[in-house]
Amino acid sequence: MGFDTTDLLRRLPRPAQVAIATLFALPYFVFHAGTAAFGWQFAAIMIALPVVLSAIVAVPGVLGRMHWRDGIVIAAITVTYFLKLLSPAWGGLTFFPKLFLADIVLYCFLVVRALEGTGYSLVPTGSAVWTGMRELVFYVPLAIVAGESMGFIHFHPAADDLDRVIGAVLLTFLLIAIPEELFFRSILQNILESRFGRRPALLLAAAIFGLSHFNHGPGFNWKYVLLASVAGIFYGRAWRANRQIFASVVTHTAVDVVWLLWFR
Repeated sequence: MGFDTTDLLRRLPRPAQVAIATLFALPYFVFHAGTAAFGWQFAAIMIALPVVLSAIVAVPGVLGRMHWRDGIVIAAITVTYFLKLLSPAWGGLTFFPKLFLADIVLYCFLVVRALEGTGYSLVPTGSAVWTGMRELVFYVPLAIVAGESMGFIHFHPAADDLDRVIGAVLLTFLLIAIPEELFFRSILQNILESRFGRRPALLLAAAIFGLSHFNHGPGFNWKYVLLASVAGIFYGRAWRANRQIFASVVTHTAVDVVWLLWFR
């Protein structure tokens, strides 16, 4: 879904919006049709999931404050993402389930639900970069002290050349920070604010973001959950400062790159 098509799609009748959601299944067919990895069960899920979820919020009057229908869609996306239910469908294409779910949730809430105040723009601005780096400076010292004391991280520099740094920044920015911040901040924290207020929404979204890391490693990775939850607070602060998703993407990208290249 491109930036220029949002207003056009919003003007379509609700049945047409729901029908268009079937197009999110196209990447699955493009990559797997005619191969041994293709499965009709997963193909049906790829078609049905975006259609059903968009239909749930495609109801007149579901505007403004968080509605129970919003909760159903968010819960479905969250559980699917947490438990990696779609990972077997994509084989070695590990980032595709995340991108698929990010597209669905954006379509449901930006187009069908027409949620306002998302800050859905990736156009760099000076204020967004400043805010993002400010939250990085606030969070990193806490993360280093807490991570080292728990034995979760250790100083281990691996930024041995510029190409590695640039590659880490680009991959993190495009495949991790953007989809995660669009969901956890633009959609989740945003819509929680309408029901619970700014501070509870910030903490709830951060906690849910932290829990999304529970299965990174063997068993329940509580150290990762704790550090990610605290990180989520600073990402949320970056987003809500001027409701700019680019700000939280900057913080998220920088935190992950610092961890990957110096503290993994």
